[in-house]
Amino acid sequence: MKNILLITPPFTQLNTPYPATAYLKGFLNTKDISSFQTDLGIEVILELFSKNGLENLFQVTSFKFEEFGENAQRIFSLQQDYIKTIDSVIAFLQGKNPTLARQICSGNFLPEASRFDQLDDMEWAFGSMGMQDKAKHLATLYLEDLSDFIVECVDENFGFSRYAERLGRSANSFDEMYSHLQNDLTYIDKITLQILEEKLKLVNPKLVCISVPFPGNLYSAFRSAQFIKKHFPEIKVSMGGGFPNTELRELKDKRVFEFFDFITLDDGELPVELLYYNVQIPNSNEFKRTFKLENSKVIYINNSSRHDYKQAEVGTPDYSDLLLDKYISVIEIANPMHSLWSDGRWNKLTMAHGCYWGKCTFCDISLDYIKVYEPIAAKILVDRMEELIAQTGENGFHFVDEAAPPALMREVALEILKRNLSVTWWTNIRFEKSFTADLCVLLKASGCIAVSGGLEVASDRLLELIKKGVTVEQVAKVTRNFTESGIMVHAYLMYGYPTQTVQETIDSFEMVRQMFEIGIIQSGFWHQFAMTAHSPVGMFPEEFGVVPEKSEITFANNDIQFKDKTGINHDKFSFGLKKSLFNYMHGICFDYDLQDWFDFKIPKTKVSPDFIENCLLEETSFAVKSSSKIVWLGGKPHVESFTKSKKGISWEMMKLTFHDKRQIFDISLEKDKALWMIELLENCVVQNDRKMTLGSIKENFEQQFEDFEMFWFSKSIEILKENGLLSL
Repeated sequence: MKNILLITPPFTQLNTPYPATAYLKGFLNTKDISSFQTDLGIEVILELFSKNGLENLFQVTSFKFEEFGENAQRIFSLQQDYIKTIDSVIAFLQGKNPTLARQICSGNFLPEASRFDQLDDMEWAFGSMGMQDKAKHLATLYLEDLSDFIVECVDENFGFSRYAERLGRSANSFDEMYSHLQNDLTYIDKITLQILEEKLKLVNPKLVCISVPFPGNLYSAFRSAQFIKKHFPEIKVSMGGGFPNTELRELKDKRVFEFFDFITLDDGELPVELLYYNVQIPNSNEFKRTFKLENSKVIYINNSSRHDYKQAEVGTPDYSDLLLDKYISVIEIANPMHSLWSDGRWNKLTMAHGCYWGKCTFCDISLDYIKVYEPIAAKILVDRMEELIAQTGENGFHFVDEAAPPALMREVALEILKRNLSVTWWTNIRFEKSFTADLCVLLKASGCIAVSGGLEVASDRLLELIKKGVTVEQVAKVTRNFTESGIMVHAYLMYGYPTQTVQETIDSFEMVRQMFEIGIIQSGFWHQFAMTAHSPVGMFPEEFGVVPEKSEITFANNDIQFKDKTGINHDKFSFGLKKSLFNYMHGICFDYDLQDWFDFKIPKTKVSPDFIENCLLEETSFAVKSSSKIVWLGGKPHVESFTKSKKGISWEMMKLTFHDKRQIFDISLEKDKALWMIELLENCVVQNDRKMTLGSIKENFEQQFEDFEMFWFSKSIEILKENGLLSL
């Protein structure tokens, strides 16, 4: 028996578990509170997409064949081909059957329906990819065909990464959700609840904590809670996670508590610990940020005097109990960053709680998950990475920060290199000027493969209104630094921000086109501005020229419908922006006139055609920053002595030859300076705890030689700087 069952309801991700329950389990371990966790989403998917699951699915739908559309009829007619191949395909996507890639790519193995109609258009995009990736994409289309069949013939609310999302999105009233919960169980519900019942009997918990990260998890969370209340009434049920944290802060509808005993907000560690004690000792009555029902009224209790735990105290996430070897990697579209999200299994960690910037006007900066900033010490973070590698056997990490702090990223990278760890990692950032070329090289050396960051509206006026703290020129330089170091860059792009004019939309579009053409951004995604209740725009709409459409809030409150005083219909830009971006990501159509992407008249851009290129034409600065830490990523040189003569004068020289992963290079220095340089490089390797700053190096140099600046910016030292001598 375990005291607590932690549940992620369907559906979130196919390739890796959402980390909330692993974070909580890791914390509960530090308190010796036993727990068990399950991701119902992946378990339902594996049950549904199996030989037995498809046999049942086609049997259930057999009597409705005449009602099906043409595509569904085709899939139903090919049911034996789907039943025959499904287990092999799932095993392949789990990484257990790699040889199947050749069979998939050769054709005539997978049954094909409408999703494959786009294949001719996309063949060129995947033709240059490896066979494994191409096969993953074909297998993904095969699963999406089956998903289309389920949506049309079995359950219109089905989706691989969401379920009944519409019911949870902007549901100011609980009425529609409550009404759906009175209906008969859906086909997906029955599978979910069967697995849930098995877990409840296995674990026999006193408390069930259901984590709801997104609107697409909400309906299944309520269905699960409803089932527990009906069949296991002695068990207490709580909801927490990203959805209630942002949407349920104004909860008033008491019907919610027919399903849940508690709903907690913000960081879950202390609230869950106190719930556990309340279940153990029912009269303890100490709560942290918790809604419950008392005397038929919804009340919010925050009567604990205890402070939330520091990030150093919450323990290492614990992924045990989860079916780590059964998640499936898919490749939906040819977007390199999207493939990171859906392909491969990543251990998820955070470098810091909250956002160190915390000013963007479209962001929920009034809520604790953004507002309360607390970084984790680099050594603790890398300790946790090593623990997770040992536990999961996986050395890939996705740092899920709102924006990872550059200084902490530097220290984490140095700690990874110091311990000689082989890891792969990626994260979300702000395009800070702190990301110098040298810092990007260091991050790459430590295993960083990609970053994503908000360019948002590529307009300096709007970036200032957003309080983004960057300019288009700065973003261009930073993305150049990442790209030249070999780190992929994904840009979040926004249109329809309050007061944005049509001219600004087109100028922003041109900025993005130039960035892709030059090659300093490799991936991107346009999304339309959405006003949320807890952002500065949502809290002070009059300051941003928008008029919110108010409604009574008794349940969820986050997305707010509004009217922009400009009266511009920003929706019409969506198709053209997204279609152009798809082509830009594949390196084509840069010569198209911007007008070609739209079926309505747009103004000519006012952006110079070489604006971004000019941003990158920057002369090298020879300023010496004495506090900069100097780090050497290379190895020891092979040393040869030789004599150099000129006009009858001879002096001793040394040739230092270096071998890095890709090339051999060398420099020649006078013997005494060469010996000094060899000692310096030994002192500057990451394994050395000595902190060598440029100031201390200059001081040491000038005790023996003259004119440090001339030496430090000489051709020989520039060669070392280009090959791993970094100033951080």
